[in-house]
Amino acid sequence: MYSVTPFATPTMRLLNSSTVVAIGGGLRLHIAFLFAGLAIRIPEYCAFALIIYATYTLDRALDCKEDAINKSELKGANGKIGIIACVAAFLAGTILLALDGIYLAPFFPFIVGYFYTHGIRIRSFNLKLKGSAGVKNIIIGITWGGTIALIVSQWCNCFETIMVIFLFYGLKLFVTSCVNDFKDVKGDLAAGIRTLPACMGENLTKKILIIIILGLHGVMAYAVIFQVIRNEWILLFYSLVITTLFLLVYSSSFEKNSVFIFRRMREIVIYWESAISLGVRVCIAG
Repeated sequence: MYSVTPFATPTMRLLNSSTVVAIGGGLRLHIAFLFAGLAIRIPEYCAFALIIYATYTLDRALDCKEDAINKSELKGANGKIGIIACVAAFLAGTILLALDGIYLAPFFPFIVGYFYTHGIRIRSFNLKLKGSAGVKNIIIGITWGGTIALIVSQWCNCFETIMVIFLFYGLKLFVTSCVNDFKDVKGDLAAGIRTLPACMGENLTKKILIIIILGLHGVMAYAVIFQVIRNEWILLFYSLVITTLFLLVYSSSFEKNSVFIFRRMREIVIYWESAISLGVRVCIAG
């Protein structure tokens, strides 16, 4: 049973449900800047975090069939307050990016989301995306990997560098979104969303994700060797090791394990990876 303190009401849980995701997103943008050899730009990191917060909180503020099962702790939350918070966060993030001449990036998640929901129509042919196996995960990767690449492109003129950054975060977020789906299979199936774990099962999905991670970091090593991106070997090595080890041992049964570290393992590995890897980088590289 949840606490009834003012800070644990369904509405407060709704408002705080995307905070860690947003902070992690801001740190991902910082790492992308490091890969591109760009100077630190804290306002842009904050803007990106605000846009992520607005996008995910809005999704949870609106009634979704899968969330009624997957996120029952938000039942009874005041959606109007959540929407107001989303609008305020989105406007703040958009203004911060616009000050640097970045206009498309804030709206890119909503543009991709529109095509995901409504499909792609070419004359009389309409390709439905929503509900197709794994497409939700591909859309998440394209959305946030593309947004990061768009922001980086404002200061980086190297097309190859921008594409490598897009590939890195596009595939990383594809993988992490699939992992998040392990615990949400029941709700996704009820909503007609065919995620990879729902279609192929947990074990086969994990094997596929490990292959993707190994292949991705092989590409990143190639990009470092040929100086397409900066040599941030600590960040890449941490990403490779922690993600691979996690996929080898993780199971959706961990989510209800009596041991705290097992219950929180997914959140620590996925949402805190950027913060921890940056901390390791500071300790090793100074």
